[in-house]
Amino acid sequence: MVTDASPGGPPGVGDNAAARARRGLLVVGSFVVLLYVIEILNTALFHSLNRTFGLRPRSPDGILDILTFPLLHSSLAHLMSNTLPLVIFGFLVFLSGRRVFITALAASWLASGLVVWLIGGASVTVGASGLVFGLFAFLLVRGFINRNWWQIVLSVVLFMAYGGILFGVLPTVASFISWQAHLGGAIGGVVAALLLSTRRPGALSPGR
Repeated sequence: MVTDASPGGPPGVGDNAAARARRGLLVVGSFVVLLYVIEILNTALFHSLNRTFGLRPRSPDGILDILTFPLLHSSLAHLMSNTLPLVIFGFLVFLSGRRVFITALAASWLASGLVVWLIGGASVTVGASGLVFGLFAFLLVRGFINRNWWQIVLSVVLFMAYGGILFGVLPTVASFISWQAHLGGAIGGVVAALLLSTRRPGALSPGR
């Protein structure tokens, strides 16, 4: 029987690392394929889905759009820009287990949508970048929260490679970029890391 390892441990502890990696690729890959299928359909409909299911800030009806706006994009180029980091961060989070992945994704999704709905601009917001920022923030902070060496090393490597995207949470970015979605997603990622904390009193853990 294969069971999820502790969220604080490295891949391969209490689970078959190769099997977990395959599941991660399947789940994250399937989600990305779904995004492309939706984008193809949306393009064929001249992106009319964005007007219907994109997130409309402070609109009473728009609160339900929190559930749909990350699935839509303004163009194929927009989706492509989100694809690689979404695959990388999503896969790395999934290596800690399905429950961890679902929690981090859901927290990023909901927090991103709520922040956009509360303080977003006048335009409709679409895109999975809030999920990207949420998963990234989760990976950055969880090692320090869990006091786990393996996760801290991973967070440092990821920060060196992708840390520049964190400027996207600032309101100084281009007007067509939703910094509110980025900020909300990052908040959700941190909240997920706190909820899933495996920290125990004592020294830093090398694995568990």
